[in-house]
Amino acid sequence: MGSRRRTLAELDEEGLVRLVAKGDRAAFEELYRRTAPWLTVRLRRRCADEQIVAEVMQETYLAVWRAADAFAGAAVGGTAVGWLWTIAARHLVDAFRRRAHHARLPDAMAAGTARTVAPAAEDEVLAAAVDGEVGDALRRLAPELSDVLRAMVLDGLTVRETAVLLGLPEGTVKTRARRARRAMREALS
Repeated sequence: MGSRRRTLAELDEEGLVRLVAKGDRAAFEELYRRTAPWLTVRLRRRCADEQIVAEVMQETYLAVWRAADAFAGAAVGGTAVGWLWTIAARHLVDAFRRRAHHARLPDAMAAGTARTVAPAAEDEVLAAAVDGEVGDALRRLAPELSDVLRAMVLDGLTVRETAVLLGLPEGTVKTRARRARRAMREALS
């Protein structure tokens, strides 16, 4: 058992995910042990509700266990850590959508009006993460520019990981990042 644990400790996260895809519980436990602390911190930066963070963590690792064989990794220019964060971020967005839906439903029913359209969950995550002038400037960006900034700045993804996440060429990501930064500078000056 000790040598097996040492062997797993020597693998990188991508290697662990590949073993998880084969049903290796010890590799899954090692992946969780390595990644859960930083993932929890990143989620807490975007959501103060501990219950939501706990749910997102559970949903994320359940998805990793079930879909580890779908991880393409370096073949598409991604990393296991980027893949894991992408799963967690999507589950966080879903949690914000659920919360927004449940919060608005009683109000709409009480007023007897048609259901109002809730703001995009990504915008709620962004609003929770960034306030003031910077938040206002971010919200005024074109969606394609703010998507790139969210991925690269708020989520800390590389250009390559952002390209994979958004399904764009790396050059397009770089161009949009430059345009977004320029627009932010102009908005804040």
